[in-house]
Amino acid sequence: MLVALYLVRSHAPDVVPGPTEPPAPSTPPSGHPESTSPNPATPVTDAFRSRRSNVEVRTAGRVVRLLPDDRQGSPHERILVRVEGGPTVLVAHNLDLAPRVPVAVGDSIELKGEYEWNSKGGVVHWTHRDPEARHETGWIRYQGRLYQ
Repeated sequence: MLVALYLVRSHAPDVVPGPTEPPAPSTPPSGHPESTSPNPATPVTDAFRSRRSNVEVRTAGRVVRLLPDDRQGSPHERILVRVEGGPTVLVAHNLDLAPRVPVAVGDSIELKGEYEWNSKGGVVHWTHRDPEARHETGWIRYQGRLYQ
């Protein structure tokens, strides 16, 4: 099931569950000393152009719009992000499994999750831990804090 998500601004807790650093990515972020790719958006851009889904991605971008939470089923925070060098994607962040990310329009974020193609740019979901440990862990990093 494809989940769309947009965000209503709220305050994050002072303490965010989870580690202070995300798991080691397969491709370090742009500007990282170990980075092998000058563009962290390449996996999202490639998946969008080739219309692929179920692709694990790590990317960064700028918040361009905050949307109301999706309240059908598990509530999801919805954040529209312009991926660096790529399309605008909807980030669907499950609020039953992870804390809300207190972003505002114009803020920069990094994220890891699963990309699902659609004609509007796609959706990135699974930006949290899987309580049943059947899916790769995702996350959102904002202002040095990890939300997962």
